[in-house]
Amino acid sequence: MNNDKEINFTEVLNALNQQQVIAYPTEAVFGLGCDPDSELAVEELLRLKHRPREKGLILIADNYQQLLPYIDDSALTDEQRATIFSQWPGPVTWVMPAKATTPSWLTGQFSTLAVRVTDHPLVKELCSRFGKPLVSTSANLSGLEPCRFAEEVKQQFGDEFPVLEGNVGGRQNPSEIKDALTGHLFRQG
Repeated sequence: MNNDKEINFTEVLNALNQQQVIAYPTEAVFGLGCDPDSELAVEELLRLKHRPREKGLILIADNYQQLLPYIDDSALTDEQRATIFSQWPGPVTWVMPAKATTPSWLTGQFSTLAVRVTDHPLVKELCSRFGKPLVSTSANLSGLEPCRFAEEVKQQFGDEFPVLEGNVGGRQNPSEIKDALTGHLFRQG
C-alpha cells in the first residue's frame, strides 16, 4: 500500500475512533458511516442525513462474524443461513432478527437489523482494521443525489470531512434489501 493511501486509512480510522462520521466508497455510491456502538456518532450521522431514528440503519461488515454481536443468529435456520451466504460477500442487504442487546439507535422502531457483508475491497479492509462493522447509509444531504466520487462528498459535507479515498464499485443501484426469514424483497438492487 502506498504511503498516501496508508495515511488516508489512518486518518479515517482515527476519525472513527473519535466518534466521528466518515464517508467511504461502496459497491454503488459513497456511504456515510460511523461506529455502530457510539450513540453520539450515530446521532450525528442521523442529523447530517435528516433521517429519523425510527427508520433504523444498515451495518456493513468485512465478514459474518463481525455482525454476530448485533444479530440473533440462532433465529436463522441452516437453510436461511445458506441462502444468505450464497449472496455474500456482495451487494445484498439482509434484514435479520436483532439481538435484544442491539441498541435502538441502530434498529429504530424494529426488532430487526439490516446487515451486509461487502465485497468492496476498501470497505472490507476498513471494517477489518476497525475490528467491527460500520453504519452504512448513502453519502448525500437530504434531497441531493448520492455521491459517487470523493470530490462530491467534500462538496456536500465540506473539505474537512473524513473520506476514505477510492472508487465505488460498478453498480448503478444501491444494494438489494431482503428479509432473511421470509426472502421478501424490500428494495430491488
